[in-house]
Amino acid sequence: MELIAESPGESGFDLDGSLLDSKFAIPAAPPSMVDRPALLARVTEGVRGPVTLVTGLPGSGKTQLLAAWANSGGGQPAHAGAGAAAMTGAGWPIAWISVEAGDERPAAFWAYVTEGLCRAGVAVPGAPGGAAGRAALGRLATAIDEHPTPVVLILDGVSQLTGRDWATGLDYLINHVRQLRVVLAGRWDPPLPLYRYRLAGQLREVRTADLALSTAETAELLRLHDVELGAADLAALCEHTEGWVAGVRLCACALQGSPAAARLVGTISGGESTIAEYFVGEVLRLQTPEMRRFLLESSVLDTFTPELAAVVTGCPDASRLLATLTRENAFVQPVGEGSGMYRYHRLFAELLRAQLAWSEPDLVPLLHTRAATWLSERGRLVEAVGHAARAGDWGSAAAMVIEDYAVGRLLTEGSAGRLGGLLAGMPEHLELPEVVLVRAAIACGDRRPDRAAELLGYAGQLLSVHGSTCGDGLTLTGFLVRILLLAGGPEPERVPALAGAAETFLAVAPPEKVARHPELRLLLRSAEGTALNGTGAADAAVDALADAAATIVPGCETIRIDCLQQLALAEAYLGRPAGAETAARQALELAADAGHGRADRPGAAEVALAWAALERHDLEAADRHLRLAQPLCGPAAGASARLGYAVVRARQLHTRGDVRGAISTLRSATRAAGQATDRPAPRWLTREVRLAQARLLIATGHPDEAATLLDRYADESLPDVEVVRAALALHRGDVRVAYDVARTVADAAGVPAPVALDAWLLLAVLAARAEDAAGAREALRRSLRVAGTESQRRAVHQTRGRLRRFVRDDERPVVRAGLPAAPPGIAPAVAPTLAEPVLVETLSKREFEVLRGMAAMLPTEEIAASLYVSVNTVKTHVRSILRKLSASRRNEAVRRARSLNLI
Repeated sequence: MELIAESPGESGFDLDGSLLDSKFAIPAAPPSMVDRPALLARVTEGVRGPVTLVTGLPGSGKTQLLAAWANSGGGQPAHAGAGAAAMTGAGWPIAWISVEAGDERPAAFWAYVTEGLCRAGVAVPGAPGGAAGRAALGRLATAIDEHPTPVVLILDGVSQLTGRDWATGLDYLINHVRQLRVVLAGRWDPPLPLYRYRLAGQLREVRTADLALSTAETAELLRLHDVELGAADLAALCEHTEGWVAGVRLCACALQGSPAAARLVGTISGGESTIAEYFVGEVLRLQTPEMRRFLLESSVLDTFTPELAAVVTGCPDASRLLATLTRENAFVQPVGEGSGMYRYHRLFAELLRAQLAWSEPDLVPLLHTRAATWLSERGRLVEAVGHAARAGDWGSAAAMVIEDYAVGRLLTEGSAGRLGGLLAGMPEHLELPEVVLVRAAIACGDRRPDRAAELLGYAGQLLSVHGSTCGDGLTLTGFLVRILLLAGGPEPERVPALAGAAETFLAVAPPEKVARHPELRLLLRSAEGTALNGTGAADAAVDALADAAATIVPGCETIRIDCLQQLALAEAYLGRPAGAETAARQALELAADAGHGRADRPGAAEVALAWAALERHDLEAADRHLRLAQPLCGPAAGASARLGYAVVRARQLHTRGDVRGAISTLRSATRAAGQATDRPAPRWLTREVRLAQARLLIATGHPDEAATLLDRYADESLPDVEVVRAALALHRGDVRVAYDVARTVADAAGVPAPVALDAWLLLAVLAARAEDAAGAREALRRSLRVAGTESQRRAVHQTRGRLRRFVRDDERPVVRAGLPAAPPGIAPAVAPTLAEPVLVETLSKREFEVLRGMAAMLPTEEIAASLYVSVNTVKTHVRSILRKLSASRRNEAVRRARSLNLI
């Protein structure tokens, strides 16, 4: 390999004796120098190998780092007597050379290298009189290798050296000199075979990211300038400067001495005079006119590809220009590994944008419009809308959202989302139907239904006058906004028809756009479920809400939580406590996973858990969940949570015998619901509150007040209302009417289990009053069959006192888990006392084992030891057994288990 051609006609290293002493001096540390021990250790580790490379942005602290390392004795205690140009660490000579443009000529370069080594105490031959050919380099290599310790050669500023001859000679020394340690610093990589050094494990690198100041280092640098900032302001400054050392230092100088430093942090930008001067002097001044033009026009972009930069600037060679800027560390850097995207340093971009806005203000909107069009065509909607907004083209921004079918994001996130935040600044005076419709969607997402409805109506008026160039996306957007407003408003019965029309539009929409926005179908299904729930069609609502809750779409957790809450309450109302518990626990878990605090937990979910527990007559669990629900069901909670809480609380008070407190609770909830301005509660829940009041009023001898409440439903034939009417008729002595109404409800198909249970229990009471023991037993058996499916004990427990004396001990009703009740008139062979009707849930395998231990009269400790479980675990199983067998003591549970042939 020919290193550098010999040129006999050249005069060799003749520099007229003009070697500058300043180039051999290690720079002194500035007065406000931050100690960076971790980076110093990186350099110390690097010089153990042949090559260490330090590259970074201008002003990133490359020179300061190496100077601090050299001045500290090479990272180790220095020997006494070491001079400024030759500090030694562990006896190693350090030669410092600051190179600049023009030093790349072989004569100059090797003269400085030779002189630097000599000044460091290395005995090397003088600079040859000609070019540094193989023979001269061989003599230099031999002299360095003869030195007893490794020799460190620091070349600062090598990115200013052009050509490759100097690098070829240096590579020769690196490959042939065992004792040489070369440290190179510059803005970009030198023309050395770095790939070969990496493969051989001979290269250690410190790059821009490594040189960036940490938060703690930034705070220390500010403190050295007598600037103290709070944590939030410090974080903002670190984010803005990206740890760029010169930027932080210039900001510190700008803040120094200011009594309102914290307030000024947000005002500092790349256009600040001292920062701007630095960028102009260190970066822009060195660029060609073509490159400067490219930098200015592409600065309107945040994160971009070469293709986007080419479209915006009209420069077909954008890829090459960006590669050059990146290689030269000109405050342009790739984003991610292999992404093909770039971005400017924040401060540098701010300077460029300020200069562009000052010199060519009319060009800025055009550049943003080009970017918006290109991004929109490629489905990068948020970026496209951002550029359209910065161009002031709000009509195009709104049209992009509508044509991309992205209205769902506005409806789910409102102005708090990234897309909504960009569009929230649209001027109110714009009379464009697309703009007004988008504003309506944002208002709907912000939970401002009145404003959304007003804007939706205005958008319709503008469309009728001006029309729109948008297609089906505009129609679908209008449908979605209207559907969501109706679902949570006073006319939910209109939603199913509109939802069907919206589904039709979705079916013919471009598949790629629908696939980008799965929240559309989630919104439609949840709105449909909410509307059905609101109209009182709880059974149909359960299916729609369950479908919506099962649809997992990132960012739509709030919608799913709301669906699960509604689902849990509906399941509880329909007499399905197991389903209510499942949905409620899913809502609570999803809220916890979404980061909701204790005060933001879904209150309706806790209410549903209390409801389910109370219907199973698990009073302890019901009390616990009601206590958790109480602070979540205040005035700020939704109407469903407030009314649901009132229903469960009233039932709890009634169970305890506090009928007056139960009535007061329900009346207060009714008054509060009448004053509420949020989404109305489902009609079945509002009706349940009134019916619960009516039942209690009947029980306390106030039939006229109960009748007044029932008059609201005079024109409706609803099963739950009919049962209460039957109870009112019984109270007034009209037994025939009471029986006919209750029997009709009890025999009807599709009646919710709690309503059917109430009907059969009322029939049992009617038979008991007529001294019809057989009829009472038959009705009671039917009621127990209905209740046994979901273990609904509360209603049975509240009625038992009125039926106890009418059933003979040898004809005790029983419902066994998984088995039908005994046929009418046939008494079971063994049955428990009627005083406490038994609803048997299936015992688990472990509970059967504990029950056998109880039957053997073993103490809790022995049962635990025999099953290899803890005593607390056994106690938990015992409590569950007592609950399932409706027993209050262990011996009672054993007696009932034997009567049921369980043991």
